[in-house]
Amino acid sequence: MSKANSADVLVIAASNGENLKLAQRFVDQTRALGSSADLLDLTTLELPLFTPRVKEQGMPNGIQPLQQQLMAAPRWVICAPEYNGSIPPVLTNAFAWLSVQGDDFRALFNGRPIAMASFSGGNGMELLVSLRIQLTHLGAQVVGRQLLSNYAKPAKDESIADLMQRLMQMTLLKL
Repeated sequence: MSKANSADVLVIAASNGENLKLAQRFVDQTRALGSSADLLDLTTLELPLFTPRVKEQGMPNGIQPLQQQLMAAPRWVICAPEYNGSIPPVLTNAFAWLSVQGDDFRALFNGRPIAMASFSGGNGMELLVSLRIQLTHLGAQVVGRQLLSNYAKPAKDESIADLMQRLMQMTLLKL
């Protein structure tokens, strides 16, 4: 089951709409499988837009707790919409701030099992491709299967369960 003070899975929502609802379904499914899960809604964080000039003013207060929460969870699910054919700004901004923390920002991603899901108003596939490229570049173990849903093709409970079963079989690689 869960480790002290950390969930088996951290489900990250990169929007406060349909992807937040989808993220909650992943939390519920994880718990139904007998594991613990926490939900992180990135839209609630007070992170300024990352620029080198803003970085010179110091790290935002929310970065260290965010990094600690991400580091403590051995597995993540990222639920994000497609923005202009790519990754949503709230997720890119969080990754940008995290990447300037410490000497080895890849340690946050390296060897970490991550599943991807999207509820997108458009195609959604460009998000999943872009996110897979970025996460594998950072050293993550991205689950081979992904979930793509929209209003015409809602996410099925069986698909969420299958993706979670695949993720739960993976362990954090010690590199």
